[in-house]
Amino acid sequence: MSAPPSPPPTDQPLVARRMSAGEQVRAEHKPRRLLQLLAGLIGYGTALALLVGSGLGASSRNVLAEGLAHRTGMSFGMATNLIALTVLVFWIPLRELPGLGTVVNVVLVGAAADAATHLLPAPGTVAEQLAHYSLGLVLFAFCDALYLGARFGAGPRDGLMTGAVRVTGQPLWRVRTGIEALVLAVGWGLGGTVGAGTVVLAVAAGPLVQTFLRHTTVPLQADNPTRSTAC
Repeated sequence: MSAPPSPPPTDQPLVARRMSAGEQVRAEHKPRRLLQLLAGLIGYGTALALLVGSGLGASSRNVLAEGLAHRTGMSFGMATNLIALTVLVFWIPLRELPGLGTVVNVVLVGAAADAATHLLPAPGTVAEQLAHYSLGLVLFAFCDALYLGARFGAGPRDGLMTGAVRVTGQPLWRVRTGIEALVLAVGWGLGGTVGAGTVVLAVAAGPLVQTFLRHTTVPLQADNPTRSTAC
């Protein structure tokens, strides 16, 4: 008599199963998931403002956008949008599916970041810079996991991560760290500004997001019981 299949190793968890936009909307727990989606994206934008405002180094994605803008002469915002559109092309071979969260991500994160930039006081001392950065780092990872766990679809860049996790079967932290390192290297090569905080964020974001996703991913009845619904 053959033994039952073993569960996936605990050090290589998979992201929640892929769902179409229709499945995402029809799935249960909608009020909770919508609230979680909005809270996560607003918090994510606030985290970006804290990281940039700390002056200790923003995300690797900002470095890439800055470097691309420097080399091409386009604005930082235009470079950011071009990168997002380019990333969406890579969703096709990864079979990543967009959803409500994909659209709201594009609209809400930037607006939340702008609002937080105007509302948050600028740090005046090194201690305040470190406080802004530390809070931004934790909030960045937690809110990333919070909106992803709502299961309404990922934003352009996070979709690259979740799609790669599903295709490769590698742990989220490893995939995320690899993507962050690659983006950071390219951005730096293009002339983007890299700070110590940028490097810390690139290394720490993946493990933190994976840890938080274990607690923020909303379980659904349609999940395959043989696979984990959390990272």
